[in-house]
This record gives sequence, C-alpha cells and structure tokens, in this order.
Amino acid sequence: MTTSRTRVTGIHVGVDVGKYTLDIHIHERDLYWQVENTPEGIRSALNRIGRYAVSRLVVEATGRYELELVSAAYDRGIPVVIAKPSAVRQYARATEQLAKTDKIDARVIAEYGAVTQPRIRLQESKNIRFLKDLLVRRRQLMEMRTKELNRQGIMGTGRLAASYRRHLKQLDQEIVWIDRQIEKAIDTESLWAERKALLSSVPGVGNVLIHTLLGDLPELGTLNNKQIAALSGLAPINRDSGRSKGKRRIQGGRGTVRVILYMATVSAIQCNPVIKSQYDQLVAKGKHKKVAIVACMRKMITILNAMVRDNCEWAY
Repeated sequence: MTTSRTRVTGIHVGVDVGKYTLDIHIHERDLYWQVENTPEGIRSALNRIGRYAVSRLVVEATGRYELELVSAAYDRGIPVVIAKPSAVRQYARATEQLAKTDKIDARVIAEYGAVTQPRIRLQESKNIRFLKDLLVRRRQLMEMRTKELNRQGIMGTGRLAASYRRHLKQLDQEIVWIDRQIEKAIDTESLWAERKALLSSVPGVGNVLIHTLLGDLPELGTLNNKQIAALSGLAPINRDSGRSKGKRRIQGGRGTVRVILYMATVSAIQCNPVIKSQYDQLVAKGKHKKVAIVACMRKMITILNAMVRDNCEWAY
C-alpha cells in the first residue's frame, strides 16, 4: 500500500504564480492546493512537493514574482522549467481548454509540462541574476532617455528647457552608475572576464553587446551554429505549404540579444572586414539591405560562438 509520502517517479507540478498567491497542481495525482506567495507559503508548498520525485516544476515567467519560488526549488534540487506564457496558452487553446482561472491555469501548466516535457532550466548564480537585473535597468533608463529627448525636441524650449536638461542629466548619471555596476559584476566572475577579453577583440563588438551576451545568452560557446542562431532569434522560419513557397522570416529567440546584435552588426559593417565583405557581396547580388544585415548578424553570432567555444581571440 502506498501513502501520501511515497516517492513516485515522473511527477509534474504546475504553479500559477500570482503576486499574492501560488496555485499548485500535481498532474499525475490530480491534486490542487493554494498557498501564499511568501517565504512561509513557499516553504510549505515545497515541503509537500518534496514528498514526490519531481520530474519538472513548471512555472510561467511573470517577470519577478516567480523568482523566490524558483530559487527555493533549486536549493532543494527540484528540476525547474520557466515556461513562456504564450507557449502555455497556445497549448491550452490547442487542447480546447479555453476557461481561465488560477486553478485551471495551474492544471494546464502541469499538463503542459507532462505532455511537452520542456527543457529544464539550469540554475543561475546570484551574480548572473544581478547582471540580468542591471541589463534590464539599463534598457529601462535608455528608453526613458530616448522618450525625454523626443519630448525635449517638441516642448523643451522657453521655461521648460531647464526641466528637460535636468532630467536628461540625471538619466545620464544613472546610466553611468549602472555601467559601473555591470563592470564590477563581470570582474567578480573570472569566466566572464575571460569571455569579455575574447569578445572585445572583435571589431565592432562593444561593451553593450558583450554585457548582453554574458547576461542574456550564457549558452554562447556551448551550442552549434544553428542552435545559437535560433536562440538569438536569427534562424529563418519556413512558410511553405503545398506548391506555395513562403518568404522565410526570423522570429522567436531572445529579443534583447537580437536588438543589441543588430546595432552591433550595423557598426561592424563599417569597421569589421569580414562582416563588411559579406554585406557588400549580398547587396551586390541584389539582396535587400535589411536581409543582408540579418545574414551578417547570423555570421557575427556564429563567429562569437566559435571564439568562446575554442577560447580564441579574433584572428580574421
């Protein structure tokens, strides 16, 4: 006879994370309960979940509210999956589960994990998490600065001019401070410092791209060219049906990496002989300039991937 404390293999746990509560469902047992999203509630939930041999604890990415649960689960050796909300909703629609409540969402998340078996996420160090937070904050500040510059161009005259100048000066100071914190975070990790030295040897690759790759693309150097291109959102997706051959378009992947890589590639086209040569050849063949830039972005990320993999500096 089994008891509630019997360890069962293949358990998939779905957690619908809210600001104040965690709704939890165990797929194989059809078991549901709710706890508060507090350290005490998380401890209680993991104590109960720990009675089983968990294959996956699946949560949706909410931005921040799932981090304490994920961190505590890692500490207990529980395999964690942080799923894209869009992927879970697509699964729900595909299985005609259209109703949506916290309880239903927890059940759908658990079922999604059991059926699709998404890739388990490796644990991040606190320093990597801090670096990612710094990168997010830098992007926020840059967005605010751009908006304020646009407002200044429209309204920043007369009596209002000093207000815009003060705010822009403050934003610039905050961005400088964030950049210093990013440098300190990198200096504390010897592996990051080594990778930064390698990547900075490439013409056209600056600190913003290097910091983004270190924080948002830690898989760099561990995947093959097709995989790293897909993870960066640079793999062309087919759109073929029958005799119709649709135009290939890039999509998915990590948008933050793709955006920064685009800007770096535009710079590299001016100063990097390898990237410039490929761009000129593609344009000469009649390719649209943006198509040529995307192809150069793929070449750039594959070169950087090979450099990190082989631990060698730029030698082209």
